[in-house]
Amino acid sequence: MPKIFVYDAYSNKLITYNLGENDTMPYSYGTTMKVKEFRGSSQSPTLWTTTAAMEAWNLTRRSYGKGIHIGYAFKRIWEGGHGTRSQHYAGVAFDVGQGQGSSARNAIWKAAKNTGAWGYVEPQDMTPTWVHFDRRYGKPACSGTTAGYPTVRRGSVNTYVLILQDALNALGYSTRTLDGKFGANTENALKAYQRQSGLTADGICGCNTWKKITAASVGIGRTKTVID
Repeated sequence: MPKIFVYDAYSNKLITYNLGENDTMPYSYGTTMKVKEFRGSSQSPTLWTTTAAMEAWNLTRRSYGKGIHIGYAFKRIWEGGHGTRSQHYAGVAFDVGQGQGSSARNAIWKAAKNTGAWGYVEPQDMTPTWVHFDRRYGKPACSGTTAGYPTVRRGSVNTYVLILQDALNALGYSTRTLDGKFGANTENALKAYQRQSGLTADGICGCNTWKKITAASVGIGRTKTVID
């Protein structure tokens, strides 16, 4: 059974669920998104998202008024398939409408845009055969972008910490747990990676560290050190 972390920004906590592939995703309205749809092509047994992303999904689904085909929403960073700033790795991006006609995709796009709940709804000319929207959060560590990951450090709790832990473990720097909580073990693993990579070993994952660690870990595949 997949383990699913849901980050709740209101309480700054991660809530854990153990669900079957055909169960409804936590916080999803009715049965509009099953675990296997959220997972898509991801083979990992551990998934994550946020309450805010699921709330935005519910608003879009209600606005559209009928079922929306979901290609997938999630990837683990070592599975790759997207750029190093992909919000799929944070579990807050949704690719939908694949296999549907252009009129249906246009209606989905408008429904998502009109909710005002998504941080980003991709222009249709960029994804002409599907619709992408995401509910990214936090100020990007790198200036001049809205797509990057925010700085995380000791005490941070969120799905971006899960991305960092996932990347460190895939590269062989053990955080001992995959829990979305930036504690001493994650800090020590990050400092070790930073030292080996010629970065300032301050234990803070900011712009330069994100660039290096994501480039190194995206798409390398499951390693013996990956933690689920």
